[in-house]
Amino acid sequence: MTMSATFPGWSERASAFYVGLEADNTKDYWTRNRRVYDTEVLAPMQALLDDLSAEFGEGRIFRPNRDIRFSADKSPYKTSIAATFGQGYVEFSARGIGTGAGCHMLAPDQLARLRTAVADEVTGPRLEAVIGELEASGIDVTSHDRLATAPRGYAKDHPRIELLRNKDLVARSHWGHETPWLHSPEAAEHVVAVLRAARPLVLWLDENVGPIAQEQRR
Repeated sequence: MTMSATFPGWSERASAFYVGLEADNTKDYWTRNRRVYDTEVLAPMQALLDDLSAEFGEGRIFRPNRDIRFSADKSPYKTSIAATFGQGYVEFSARGIGTGAGCHMLAPDQLARLRTAVADEVTGPRLEAVIGELEASGIDVTSHDRLATAPRGYAKDHPRIELLRNKDLVARSHWGHETPWLHSPEAAEHVVAVLRAARPLVLWLDENVGPIAQEQRR
């Protein structure tokens, strides 16, 4: 990395914390292990965001408590720590590290512009080329939500129908426990590599969909 690195990596104790939280998602467990969360989970995330801020923008860490008001699942705590910043997101859990960039939960007008740009004969092929380069480098390009068929107003046999069905678009990578550097500072280098590779997708979205709010970038 070109930045001054302070990120120590997430330790095996951080993974164990989330393994335990998944098994015992209670206030009692959280209270007993709060120091582990603060020192082994939260502090490394803040250090990583500090390291990334000069290149990717200021970050925001999501709170650990779940919003259970409208959920059938009343578990009080999230089983991962996640943060967003200018050009992406990063997440750590018992299953490893995930990172990426793109758009998530688009407003109706943004979704309409996304589909218009995908269908266009200039901007659509440009997006296909961007996605092709990302996938060739081993980075997945996915959607969190897709229509089962063509959106209204678009032909089912459109040459980019698979992209038109997407309600959002994210370039992402995930590394699990088999990854040798998972619990080391080297993890930051891999996060940065994905974020830099995803810049053409972010630029395409900014140009054709409109500015994506920080909390929407995923």
